[in-house]
Amino acid sequence: MKALRKWSRILHRDIGYFFIGTTLIYALSGIALNHMHDWNPNYKVEVDRFQTAISLTKSSDIDSNIKSLLAEVAPKATYKKYYYPDEDVIKIFLKGGSSVMVNTNTGEGRAEFLKKRAVFYEANYLHYNPHSWWMWFSDIFAVALILFAVTSFFMVKGKKGILGRGGIYTALGFIVPLLFLWFLLK
Repeated sequence: MKALRKWSRILHRDIGYFFIGTTLIYALSGIALNHMHDWNPNYKVEVDRFQTAISLTKSSDIDSNIKSLLAEVAPKATYKKYYYPDEDVIKIFLKGGSSVMVNTNTGEGRAEFLKKRAVFYEANYLHYNPHSWWMWFSDIFAVALILFAVTSFFMVKGKKGILGRGGIYTALGFIVPLLFLWFLLK
């Protein structure tokens, strides 16, 4: 049992150190994804309102007029396409998910620019398993978490170990999610 305790501590420590970065990535993106109803964890939206005299009616030289408008409103944006959701409103789509809407009668416009959130965008990207090699790394990480949990059973002996206070905490760690499931699936 002494050897098992020793190896549990060694594995627990070394696995923990190796996967600190991955744990933080998944924890951070997990919190962000849990609150998607409150905010967009990948992008922030910057809104600019403007007034234009450029004609964007269906009868105008629409493509060149859109390019003229974008030169003023979003000079770095790449124009993709447009459509008229209403008779007097044009919506212009830009590369990267941004868009511009203009009232063709009044010239009042609104540009929405999507900006990637630093750290969150990248963490969420990894959380979604973007590539097969990352999926395999994530599977290894999941197995390491299982090993991390199992080795914790043998690290401490006595009343603070798995047969004492540690066992109570372990039982609670199973009971809390089961209670949530029980109440939520009722």
